[in-house]
Amino acid sequence: MGQPDQRAEGTGPFTTRLTWQPPGGGTAVWESRPARRRGLIAVRPPGAADARDSSADDTVLGRLRRLNAVAATAFVIGGALFAAGAAVAQFGSGDATTCASIYFAGGLFFNTGGYVSLLQVVNAPRHVPGGEGTLVARKWRWWSYEPMRVDWLSAFVLFAGTLVFAVDLLDSFLQGLTTQQVNRLIWAPDVIGCMLFLISGHLAFAEICHGRPCVRRRDLGWWIVAVNQLGSVLFMVSALAAYTRPATGSLINADIANWGTLTGALCFSAGGILQYEERP
Repeated sequence: MGQPDQRAEGTGPFTTRLTWQPPGGGTAVWESRPARRRGLIAVRPPGAADARDSSADDTVLGRLRRLNAVAATAFVIGGALFAAGAAVAQFGSGDATTCASIYFAGGLFFNTGGYVSLLQVVNAPRHVPGGEGTLVARKWRWWSYEPMRVDWLSAFVLFAGTLVFAVDLLDSFLQGLTTQQVNRLIWAPDVIGCMLFLISGHLAFAEICHGRPCVRRRDLGWWIVAVNQLGSVLFMVSALAAYTRPATGSLINADIANWGTLTGALCFSAGGILQYEERP
């Protein structure tokens, strides 16, 4: 950052909001989530009472809309499939292979949503610190490594969580496992995936709230993160209840495991539906 006329806000090493005076006067405010999800930066011209939103160019906005639609659709379908799998397990309308197949299909959509969410960050328009308050786009990329950006880290951890879930879902097709093998090959990846989802949500809150606890009832982005984080909490409750007791070979509580998965998955679907509206 380094310039005396700039004020950075955020948490730890992460900058989530930057305020500066452009060379032409006035004030420009860049915030991480509105800039990367909607292609917006707030600019108050000299002498004006209120700031106005300045958008990236139409090419960039079109790119953001397409990525947002794909990610949102993937989470809606993935959540619906996970809810269906949990319903089948809870109400006994299918065998274990049927449940595993439904969960696996849902996991593929979660993988897609996680990766496209990362692409949203990688290809988001960037601000020019100290400039006139505009957003510029870089050439399309399929990958980047930017761990000092909280939005990148949140999206990367989310994607990693979906990949860990894939291990759990693949292992669930294995037959004849001992209790120890079930806990090691299926339950452990499930818990790790849930932990990564929770960490991703925490980082997303840090991005929106700039490192401080906050409730923003009129902020759609806040609601999306909150609903998804609730889903992550419910998934973790489900995972903990799905531990297989070595002494009995039964789950701690199958009902909690199924209902936690079902309600958590519906939260992810709801978050995907809300995400459709968080677009340029």
